[in-house]
Amino acid sequence: MTSKRASLLAVSLMLATVAIDQLSKWAVVENLEPNTSYPVLGEWFRLYLVRNPGAAFSLGTDATVVFSCIQIAAVALCLFLAFRAKSWWSILPIGLIGGGAAGNLIDRIFRYPGNLHGHVVDFFSFGSFAIFNVADSAITVGVALYLLYTVFIEPRRSSQPEHEAKREGEGFRGEEAQS
Repeated sequence: MTSKRASLLAVSLMLATVAIDQLSKWAVVENLEPNTSYPVLGEWFRLYLVRNPGAAFSLGTDATVVFSCIQIAAVALCLFLAFRAKSWWSILPIGLIGGGAAGNLIDRIFRYPGNLHGHVVDFFSFGSFAIFNVADSAITVGVALYLLYTVFIEPRRSSQPEHEAKREGEGFRGEEAQS
């Protein structure tokens, strides 16, 4: 895959993630009452609209600006890395993490009370687990893919003889296979 194509795919995935996240939040805010359970699969999975000023599990509710700054840095880093992407192992984590961070950052900037203090719209609720949104899910899946690659796949590739590693393609850190 060409570097230009990989970069375009990473940025496109970021934008698609933001669009799906913001559209889902808009639909939920327009159609659900806050703090009311809407069972989808009984009490195991339900929609439950809350506004979260903190991070995961509503931790750090007084540190909203700090989370906003971290999200700005994450989006900037993912945009930078998007232009260094060379394979699916870099495109997917960059696009999902960057898009998820950008989706929640939009809430921090534009939702009440705004100005980097905004509350993030969360609405997926599984049992007694945390309540989260599409952006949170994208970040989690992106981090899981990155860890899967760095812990299991990259070490296996590095231990292969050179001719086998070349056949398998490109790695996350941009090392492109030479023919």
